[in-house]
Amino acid sequence: MASAPTNESDTFDIGGELTVSRLGFGAMRLTGDAIIGPPADEEEAKDVVRRAVDLGVDLIDTADSYGPGVSERLLGEVLAGGDDREDDANGTDSDVVVATKAGTLRNREGDWLPHGDPDYLKNQVLCSLDRLRTNRIDLYQLHTPDPDVDFAESVHAFAEMKDAGQIAHVGLSNVTVEQLETAMDIVDIATVQNQYNVGDREHEDVLQACEDHDVGFIPYGPLYTVDEDGVAGVLQDVAERHDATPRQIALAWLLAYSDVTLPIPGTSSADHLASNVAASQVELTDEDMAALNDVA
Repeated sequence: MASAPTNESDTFDIGGELTVSRLGFGAMRLTGDAIIGPPADEEEAKDVVRRAVDLGVDLIDTADSYGPGVSERLLGEVLAGGDDREDDANGTDSDVVVATKAGTLRNREGDWLPHGDPDYLKNQVLCSLDRLRTNRIDLYQLHTPDPDVDFAESVHAFAEMKDAGQIAHVGLSNVTVEQLETAMDIVDIATVQNQYNVGDREHEDVLQACEDHDVGFIPYGPLYTVDEDGVAGVLQDVAERHDATPRQIALAWLLAYSDVTLPIPGTSSADHLASNVAASQVELTDEDMAALNDVA
């Protein structure tokens, strides 16, 4: 189990220097069905991004494979990224840390296919820089290890991109503790993004390793298990004590469970977005945490 919950800070310093609010936004859903193609209403999707910024969200996560390319392009059009962090022409505060990923392909069936070839990764960063309209990516993550490519070679590609000034910080996703340690011997690792939530703690050991090394842990799928048997009832009981929703409690638990967690709930709805962000204001009691900790 991770260390006892303290929730001492509402912020985290990614890579020791990029200070962000710990509850971010996942931009995967700003696409068409099955995360393929553009959304039905691109302007509405952009409004969700603007609303996130208005609500104080300053960490947005995406990937080149979302669309593919669609989510990155929409974020670039809204945030007008740049090292100067100046406000864009639409009045949107672009002082937002954008995290994106490379290393996964999509086929026509929508499958997610690992592709960690170093030359491919070095080409993809150019595409992401262009779509995000920036000169440097704040946090660039290897989307998943490729079983057909030496893991260290993929990580070395990210180290070279960092040395070239194309990315500020390196992150990993879908990795084991051993892979994290291998990567840390090659380049500074700022974050790890693995699936993790109140009902699924398969990667508890990775979270613990991140705590040990002060590496940010981005739990994707933070709401995946909220409706499952054995989880939904406990969330509902706690939610009723706080006049909150079960989903808000699931997010509040992630924030309270470890000081290095950076949940990124995703949605294409501005209303759902506001509800998610409000979860950061829920203060769970020791009794609440004990009940939730026993779920998994």
